Amino acid sequence: MKLKSIAVIVLTGLFVYLSLYTWNLRTGHLDRLAENTGLDAARLVLKPGTWVADQAVSFWRRYIHLIGLREENDRLRAEVGRLLMDNNSLREQARAGARMEALLGFTPAPEWVAEGARVIAHRLGPNALLETLVLDRGTLQGAGPDQPAITPQGVVGRILRAGLASSTVLLLHDVNSRIAVIGQNHRSAGVLAGRGPGREMELKYVNLNAPIEPGELLVTSGLSDSFPKGLPVARVLKVERSDLSLFLDITAEPLMDFEALEEVLVLRRRDAPAVGGES
Repeated sequence: MKLKSIAVIVLTGLFVYLSLYTWNLRTGHLDRLAENTGLDAARLVLKPGTWVADQAVSFWRRYIHLIGLREENDRLRAEVGRLLMDNNSLREQARAGARMEALLGFTPAPEWVAEGARVIAHRLGPNALLETLVLDRGTLQGAGPDQPAITPQGVVGRILRAGLASSTVLLLHDVNSRIAVIGQNHRSAGVLAGRGPGREMELKYVNLNAPIEPGELLVTSGLSDSFPKGLPVARVLKVERSDLSLFLDITAEPLMDFEALEEVLVLRRRDAPAVGGES
């Protein structure tokens, strides 16, 4: 735009302003118009601004409130998590206490001493040759080969190897396990043999005419030095007679879940040395 055009516009605006000013001095119309419409005009200008300010303040307050709620929610969630962990820990302690109370309540035969041990491992891997578990008690704590490992519910097995601070227990249902037993009711004697995990055990060398029946409890006979007499071992499942054998065909099942064991008792004869065994 040229300077001449700008000057014309400025001069025209100035002329219009001076004309209106002079006209208002003579008539007063513009003053009366301002008095009648000024408040409405101000309201029209201020109301949108006030609404925007109110919305901004409200949003800020809600934002601060939500931040506070989020922080409180995070704090409460962390507190709930901590309480759940504490509750689970207390439950585990209560269960462990109940198990330990049951172990401590077991009274062995007078010539035997019972000492607690914790299970720290089961057989490692599916290709392990033996069904075993590992205890946190070794020769330094008096553990030695062939010592019985039991719970108040029944026989677990016997120690196969003992190191300085840990021992390996051969479980009752391993194929290499053999234990002399008798029926609790009819006192028929035999040898209980393992067949491996998930399979029924076999009670061998029970005469055809020996009295024994399904459901009868089998206990240690005490004929070997490894186990005291009268410990529960297994329960008879099935008794069959065969024309081809001089002995009954008897199957039995252990009294416990070996995979669920967490603590056991190791029995040691009172006259045996407290420290010994093979490493």
